[in-house]
Parts: sequence; structure tokens; C-alpha cells
Amino acid sequence: MNVYLYLDRDTFMHRLDPRTKVILLLVSFILAFAFDDPVYTFGVLVVELIVVTLAGAWANVRRLWKLLVIIAVVTAALFAVSTPGETPLFWIVERESLLYGLSVAFRLNILIIAGLVFLSTTSNEEIALALVRFGVPYRISFAVSTALRLVPTILGTALVITQAQRSRGHDVDSGSIFARIRKFTPIVIPIFVSSIRSTQIFAMALESKGFNAGGERTFFLNPRFGRIDAVTVAVSVLVLAIAFWLRFSGLGGLEGFYG
Repeated sequence: MNVYLYLDRDTFMHRLDPRTKVILLLVSFILAFAFDDPVYTFGVLVVELIVVTLAGAWANVRRLWKLLVIIAVVTAALFAVSTPGETPLFWIVERESLLYGLSVAFRLNILIIAGLVFLSTTSNEEIALALVRFGVPYRISFAVSTALRLVPTILGTALVITQAQRSRGHDVDSGSIFARIRKFTPIVIPIFVSSIRSTQIFAMALESKGFNAGGERTFFLNPRFGRIDAVTVAVSVLVLAIAFWLRFSGLGGLEGFYG
């Protein structure tokens, strides 16, 4: 099972400079919070799905579609019954509360899908390089990219150890929730031990390659911010400006909601 999200493909999004991808990610996050009306938020979600197509990232979205549906349904239901509105709809649910719940559900899915697109089209090395080009110190950039690399590594280790325990007859799929938690105890310990051992080997490898040495640092990757990147950033900033203009013109809000 592949636990990494990066997809090595030759798409429009993959060819962009990593700084452009970071800007697109930030613009997507801002657009997700620009509107309260679910019609407008759903429009932003549709635009994000078009970006998924341009990035060829549907494989990762399909891997998490059940999680996206669960988050949307639970979020909409919680906001519908727990926030005050103005127009009674049914039971304790007001129309404005339900609409705002739908908007928040779409918003969370936009945030998750935007992150998926970024991680599907940007390798860890490109993320570190983008942060360095933005002026972030290399040590901090390296720490961020290493943290992103460790998450799938630990998940992969957990899957291997779990499958090994199952092959030895250790049943972790039956019983109550507390029984399952107790059964996972002999699995968690080797995961921690393996993670600590991998971290120590990684640290020794860095020291042997002179990570703390001085001098000007060079990079294997050397992406350039070209004309396509400039046009992409200009279009994304224009879309953001239109969204703010609509919002300050009184559109995209939700009247009667008191949350």
C-alpha cells in the first residue's frame, strides 16, 4: 500500500515553480473562507475540483472520498442543530443554520482537497526549496520537509508491523473498541522503536554529509519562475480580488444567521 501522496506525473501543475504552488495553496485557503453562502462556497469547490483535474490528482481524492463525505455530513448536521437561525425549517433546525452548515462542510472539503493537490504535485524537496526561495532559513525549511516525510514513513512502518502481527495470528479486528485499543499495544511499541531508530540513522547520515558545514548551499533542483508561473499567479490574484469585491459588495453572505 502506497502511503505517499506525491504523484510523479507530467501535468500543468507539476511543471509549475514550487513557489507558484504555495501561492495557489494560500489563495485556495483564503477563497474557502471568503463566503458564507453555500452556493458561493460550492462554486469555489467546483473550481478546486477543476484544479484537481489539471493536477491529475483524482487518484488521491478517490482514496479519501469516504473521509470527505463523512466530514461533510457530520459537519453539516452539527452546525444545523447547534447554531441559531431565523427561519424554522423542521424539528430544531433553522434554514440559515442548515445553509451555514453546508457552507462549512464545503469549506472543509476545499481545504483538504487543496492540500491534496499541493502534496500530489509537490515533492518534499520542492517544498523545502520553495520555503528557502521565500526567505525561510534552510534549517527550518529542512525541518518542515522532514516532518512531512516522516508522517508517511511512520504510517508505512505501522502497516508493515500490523500485517506482520496478523500473519502471526494476532487478531486486531475483532472485539469492542477498548479491546481493539488493548490489542494494538504490542504494535505501537515496535512502531516507536523503529521510528526512533530510523531518526537516529537519518541524523547520522546528515552529519556524515556535512549538514552543519558552512559555505554557500547549493541545490540539486533548480526550478525557475517563468512566464507560465507569472500568468498563473496573476490569474489567481485576479480571482481572489473578484471574490473580495463580491464579498464587500454584499454578495456571498448569509442573512439571518447568528452563529
